[in-house]
Amino acid sequence: MKKGLIVLIVFVVVALMLGNSLISRRNQMAVEREAVNAAWAQVDVVLQRRADLIPNLVETVKGFAAQEQTVFGDIAKARSALLGAHSPAEKITANGQLDSALGRLLVVVENYPQLRSNENFLRLQDELAGTENRIAVERRRYNEAVQDYNTFIALFPNSLVASLSGFTRNDAYFKTEEGARQVPKVDFGTRNAPAVPATTPKPAPAKP
Repeated sequence: MKKGLIVLIVFVVVALMLGNSLISRRNQMAVEREAVNAAWAQVDVVLQRRADLIPNLVETVKGFAAQEQTVFGDIAKARSALLGAHSPAEKITANGQLDSALGRLLVVVENYPQLRSNENFLRLQDELAGTENRIAVERRRYNEAVQDYNTFIALFPNSLVASLSGFTRNDAYFKTEEGARQVPKVDFGTRNAPAVPATTPKPAPAKP
């Protein structure tokens, strides 16, 4: 009788320890997932901030370069896709398209020196540059949170707990393709040095 009772007690103790371990791991997964959600919320805020700046930027550029309709149309489509996206994966894809469209706009700007000296454009340029920097910071933090979460649920025995509890891998990363982040760099190098048309020096008069 005593032997059976001891075995039962040991079994209960082991079961409690195992149960506590499983609960602890599941709770930690929930914490990691919430960290991902919080990081994404910050990304979403700065993406929305940039989307809000774009109409004013486009209207300012139109005042000097109304004929660049293709670029304006691409930006409008990309911005609409971003605002209409719901999941992080959809917004990340739409944001990449908007990056590309904005890059083409900023290349167009190089052809209009008067625009580059316009006060309203310079103000919007500064705001956009600050927002781009904030996006880069929040995007990095989000990617790190996703990586931590994915790593945690992939480790054994966490993977078993994750499988039983419905925690799945998150593949909604911001991925930087080669050259993709070089385009929307808001720095024209003309803030303090207005563009001066190149002139060809006149040849010296021939001596008699």
